[in-house]
Amino acid sequence: MTALTMNLPFGDGFLIAIALIALAVILLLTLFFNFIPVGLWISAVSAGVKVSIFSLVGMRLRRVKPARVINPLIKGTKAGLAVSQNQLESHLLSGGRVDNVVDALIAAHRANMELSFERAAAIDLAGRDVFEAVRMSVMPKIIETPMISAMACNGIEIKAMAKVTVRANIARLVGGAGEDTIIARVGEGIVTTIGSAKNHSEVLENPDRISQTVLNKGLDSGTAYEILSIDIADIDVGRNIGAELQIDQAEADKQIAQAKAEERRASAHAAEQEMRARVEEMRAKVVEAESQVPQAIANALNNGNIGVMDYLGIQNKIADTEMRNGLAGIKINMISDGDKK
Repeated sequence: MTALTMNLPFGDGFLIAIALIALAVILLLTLFFNFIPVGLWISAVSAGVKVSIFSLVGMRLRRVKPARVINPLIKGTKAGLAVSQNQLESHLLSGGRVDNVVDALIAAHRANMELSFERAAAIDLAGRDVFEAVRMSVMPKIIETPMISAMACNGIEIKAMAKVTVRANIARLVGGAGEDTIIARVGEGIVTTIGSAKNHSEVLENPDRISQTVLNKGLDSGTAYEILSIDIADIDVGRNIGAELQIDQAEADKQIAQAKAEERRASAHAAEQEMRARVEEMRAKVVEAESQVPQAIANALNNGNIGVMDYLGIQNKIADTEMRNGLAGIKINMISDGDKK
């Protein structure tokens, strides 16, 4: 190697310089191809998309991935859409889903639907799936309501479940209500229709009456959908709510009557206790007064207010009274014994 090097017109320093230059060129080319997507530019040019290499460099400087703009642009151009790079890049910078919007525009174009890029971008930025909305416009969707219970005028419960066929309304997707509103409105219409029926048999005989009444209410106003049809999928008879309410009312009336009777009984018992207390009080006063009679007689004898004969006359009257009371008690007992016989 040393001999070969000595035969060359240049020395070791020249070879090292050549190697460093080659390495620098390789590094520069690597950085160039990594920073500038030349392959993506070639794909765009071959697909007929007019985009310059400087536009791709500008995307890199704006921290935009060129593939997220150029690939949807190629797809849209091949499908015959009139979309530009600036529109797609602006929508991407706004936080939109560029690929989803382009797919929706292609689907609408194939279905001969009028959908501009601005409306599609607005729908996407509003948080709705614009591609799914276009698909629902072409192929309607069926929304199934839960089992809804309502009571007819005769008190019989009717349970019904409906299937609502809806189609997306592109013009009302921004600001329009969603599926939950459709389900709530249909449920309200079912309850109103069943509740206005005089007899539950009317609803069972004509279940299409529910769907026709609900459909005529214009329940899709203000929503992002257009109701095509409402079909009653299942209908069944539930409980006799009217009879249950009457039973509950009778039980409540019974409890109220029992409470009032208990209140009257408590009042009567309290009045009886009060009367007995008064009688006992009067008896106590009589006993007290009777206990003072001997003392009063003794004071009258001592003071000379009555004589001995007067006292004896009082004793005779007391004895006569006790005898009469005793005879009256014997007579009453004899009468009671005769009634028993």
